[in-house]
Amino acid sequence: MNTLDQRTSTARAQSEAVRRLRGVTDEETPADVGDYAGLVTRTVALALDAIVVDGVAAVVGVTVGLALSLLHLPEVVDQVVAAVLGGMFIIWSVGYFVFFWSSTGQTPGNRVMSIRVIDSHGRASLKPRRALLRFIFLCIGAILLLVGILMMLWDDQRRCLHDRVARTRVVYVAPSA
Repeated sequence: MNTLDQRTSTARAQSEAVRRLRGVTDEETPADVGDYAGLVTRTVALALDAIVVDGVAAVVGVTVGLALSLLHLPEVVDQVVAAVLGGMFIIWSVGYFVFFWSSTGQTPGNRVMSIRVIDSHGRASLKPRRALLRFIFLCIGAILLLVGILMMLWDDQRRCLHDRVARTRVVYVAPSA
């Protein structure tokens, strides 16, 4: 048995012992959970989600913009509409991630890449408050020149800043049929 296999085996045995001590049952833990997801997989999943979020926002923005251009409204009204649409974009972006992370643990991008966000105890989904906290720190980690995201390269469980703060892990799962 090489060193990597031995470390993986030890980590799994330790996590199983912690689960037993905390009283987490097998029904609360998905049986198909695998290894921790890496940087490339998580980046591709986030890019797919960004395409969905931005695509919907672009369609709504273009539709509203075209409709308002027919009305010839004053410039002040255009500025107010732009501010409202900007606020709606923020709410839509936050809601998208919080909804999926707290309901199934998988955004559509995560589902395509066969990964899932789980809490540190191995349960399948997050509470909405923790999902919101995770999203906020995802943004903070990205703003800090990606340091909060790239720190996963030095972590045994491949956790980013937002994973550490929200006490989550991202793992590979068996693809849905």
